[in-house]
Amino acid sequence: MTISDKTNAPSSIKNVTAGCVGNVLEWYDFALYGFFAPIIAKLFFPSDNQITSLLATFGVFAVGFFMRPVGSVIFGILGDRLGRKKALEISVIMMAVPTTLIGVLPTYADVGILAPILMTLIRLIQGASVGGEFTGSISFIVEHAPFPPGRRGFYSSWAVFSLLDGILLGSAIAGVVTNIFTQEQVQGFAWRLPFFLGIVIGLIGLYLRRGLDESPTFKKLKAAGQLSKRPIRDAIHNHWREILKVVGATCVGSINFYMIFVYLTTFLSTETHVLLSSALDINTISMVVLMILTPLMGLLSDLKGRKPVLIAGCLIIAVFAIPLFIVLTKGHPVYDLLAQFVFAFGLSMVFGPFGAMMVELFPTKVRMSAVSIGYNAGFAVFGATAPFVATYLIDATGSKISPSYYLVAAALISLFVFIKIRESFRDEEV
Repeated sequence: MTISDKTNAPSSIKNVTAGCVGNVLEWYDFALYGFFAPIIAKLFFPSDNQITSLLATFGVFAVGFFMRPVGSVIFGILGDRLGRKKALEISVIMMAVPTTLIGVLPTYADVGILAPILMTLIRLIQGASVGGEFTGSISFIVEHAPFPPGRRGFYSSWAVFSLLDGILLGSAIAGVVTNIFTQEQVQGFAWRLPFFLGIVIGLIGLYLRRGLDESPTFKKLKAAGQLSKRPIRDAIHNHWREILKVVGATCVGSINFYMIFVYLTTFLSTETHVLLSSALDINTISMVVLMILTPLMGLLSDLKGRKPVLIAGCLIIAVFAIPLFIVLTKGHPVYDLLAQFVFAFGLSMVFGPFGAMMVELFPTKVRMSAVSIGYNAGFAVFGATAPFVATYLIDATGSKISPSYYLVAAALISLFVFIKIRESFRDEEV
């Protein structure tokens, strides 16, 4: 360890922290919609059939995800042309304002069909913002070459950690609201309260990011006059194979995450009749486990390689998804918690190395565009539809464990991709 390494340590920690803080806001905001889906379904998409209301609610949830590829194009261009820092500043504001607006949105009973239309428009804006946040943060963090060297997997995993932290914050606050207020109060007004925090977190994120230094890798490329004039075109034309690999790689993480850590609260409360407050508590505890394990798995990938850790995570999910869902149908909170622990362990092995794996696939000049396109296209196709598909499968088959087959298929698709990708943890530079 050199003196310069020690000197760079505080700066690196600052860059990692500021790079990650936006993820907390982005995913706190985005997750609240999923956690309050049963209430939003009744207030904004009313129907005599509960399944119909939920399908409409999760359909709008999916619409937000389908805007992510649009966001990936916008923020990919911004990040590769103007810099990672500028793109991250814009994305954090584009999430804070719409989220706060959800807190004051009139319901169907107030304004009729205008209510679901306004909700859909807000989800579209949020979806575009999310399309640039996570991929921008991991590009920014990895390119800052954090102290100590050879720890790209560990440091990039903190972007995933912050993402989970935002969702955990949403889950925890939703749990507090449902525990403090009566069911009638939650459905009447209290569900709106967590959305008002969006503007506060957004202002904090903007303040921290305005004090960032631009990525040194990007600055070096800009000084040499080597920035791509058409990063989207160049990324697709020259790196389409790698982009497709990223799309396939997202399958296991996106479907499993949104099935287990967003949809499952609704599943437990509607299909197994566990109290919503209990389901949120279980989700919060499991999310803490996933958060703790993710940086450890990122570090493990720095020591043993990206591929072994990613492959092991896929195998755990493929083998245990069906028996774990059988356990989840019993409606026993303790067993539900243990089942989510196993899912958390397998998913952490995917999430830990995932950011570094994606960044290491592409050169700097098109990195943010390429990573954003592949990652967001995958999450739009797979993650967006996971709650909808799960709800549909149960209704169509009459089997409560039918979503587990979807989890197994997702794990096998990504397993194939991880076997085929190039091992990159020993690359000296990105």
